[in-house]
Amino acid sequence: MFLKNSTFSLPEAAKSRTISAVECSRGLPARWQGSCIEIREESGSEVNQMSTGKSLLRLFVAFFVCLPLAGVSWAVHVNTSTQPQTKSKTQRKVSESQRTRRRIHHLARSRSANLTHASVTTRRHRYHERFHMSSFAEDIANGDITAGEDSVVRQAALDALGNMNGTVVAIEPTSGRVLAMVNQKLALSSGAQPCSTIKLSVALAALSEGLVSKETQVALGRRSRMNLTTAIAHSNNAYFEELGRKLGFEKVAYYAHEYGLGELAGYDIPGEQVGSYPDEAIPEKLGGVGKMCSYGEGVSMTPLQLGAMVSAIANGGTLYYLQHPTTPEEVASFQPRIKRQLDIAPLIPELSDGMAGAVQYGTARSLRLNFNEEEILGKTGTCSHDGTRFGWFASYANTSVGRVVVVVFLEGGRPTFGPKAAEIAGRMYRNMYDHNFFIATHGLPSDSAAMKTVSTTP
Repeated sequence: MFLKNSTFSLPEAAKSRTISAVECSRGLPARWQGSCIEIREESGSEVNQMSTGKSLLRLFVAFFVCLPLAGVSWAVHVNTSTQPQTKSKTQRKVSESQRTRRRIHHLARSRSANLTHASVTTRRHRYHERFHMSSFAEDIANGDITAGEDSVVRQAALDALGNMNGTVVAIEPTSGRVLAMVNQKLALSSGAQPCSTIKLSVALAALSEGLVSKETQVALGRRSRMNLTTAIAHSNNAYFEELGRKLGFEKVAYYAHEYGLGELAGYDIPGEQVGSYPDEAIPEKLGGVGKMCSYGEGVSMTPLQLGAMVSAIANGGTLYYLQHPTTPEEVASFQPRIKRQLDIAPLIPELSDGMAGAVQYGTARSLRLNFNEEEILGKTGTCSHDGTRFGWFASYANTSVGRVVVVVFLEGGRPTFGPKAAEIAGRMYRNMYDHNFFIATHGLPSDSAAMKTVSTTP
């Protein structure tokens, strides 16, 4: 291909012409130029016919020798001409600034941290506590003694509880009379862990010691602070753990016993059990006094004990013995019996805002799905122990014609928890309201009812 412009015909003149290697190799790379040979053309007078044939032979040999080399040269020429263009488009080197490299490194670390957090969250989400008890039961009220109970209140409690596995206790806080007790076997049992309802006792202890007021901001970390009202309404565990550690076990236990924990709540109620309160704080590896004050860990409380304490809050500080009349004659001759007076009257306004907040916007707001005609104040509790889940709600209705305390205690599996107990209480208040319970003519005893003080031992 590189010889197409060369002339190889023999001149007719007796004249010699030399085709040099330079012409032969024109268009070839330098490394191939030595492959061409010098060819001379002689005149007919000096060269015979055989020499002419040899010259032609040499010419064709040279042509065929150089022809493959020309292809290689062309290929090399094509490749080298296109290679730089391809490299410039696809293999261009990008150089980031130092700030950009730091930013990329930071994003890579953040993405790794997020992936790790997501993995941990996924693992936590997949964990499910196993429960061995059903949240539902049938005929739980069979065997209850009901002749001395208020028929309106009892029916309201039965309808509200339905087939949930639990008990409902309604108490007249100005006398200590038990108006209704559904599922008496469970209500009079040895009790269960009080969960977050223990926070009522701890809050009263902290207020009594002057440790906090309802507006005192307690530091829960470097950037978190909370007051008592919000902590009760949202049942904040960290807040009450901090109060418990500041109070110490001795003060926490002293006030808990003052409010009736660890002793019988009733006066001559057959079958009632006492529950339990430990003589010392649970080990630190189990949470210590902080866990006792946030979850009630290590404590066993009965529905009657919780009802008696909330009744004292509702009536201004009188801790009554609870009495459960079993016949109409006992109702007619009923006399309230005081266990002791609690010095908590100035503290109740500090506590009640949080209990009202629990119902209005906090953990017990499910109560308002069924009832909002009257003010309800309360406290929820949710926890589990040995494969059984507990749901508590203790409350009282603050009406213009009197007050009534309702305690709901549930046990079972996953459907059991404090907000569910609050929902049941809401249905019960609704039933009582619809049957005209909250009117002056119903006959609720007033604070002026005859009272008889008795010793602390029934």
